[in-house]
Amino acid sequence: MSSSPFLRNAKLVAVTVAGALLVLVGLVLMVLPGPGIPLLIAGLAVLATEYAWARRPLERMRRAAAAATAKLRGKPERT
Repeated sequence: MSSSPFLRNAKLVAVTVAGALLVLVGLVLMVLPGPGIPLLIAGLAVLATEYAWARRPLERMRRAAAAATAKLRGKPERT
């Protein structure tokens, strides 16, 4: 089943706007009180559904979050 070019473009625009908005709010919340890092990760995850360039920083942030969680729990880091 193929979708129309309009629907594909609409999805691309929606993903781009939603992902960019989450990343921007996450960046703002890095300096203001709030959940900045989770919003950055969420924004990159949304963008990674359509853009390959967003996958690399997303994986880097996921590894950093896993390492921080493991350190807080006192468990050795998995690589």
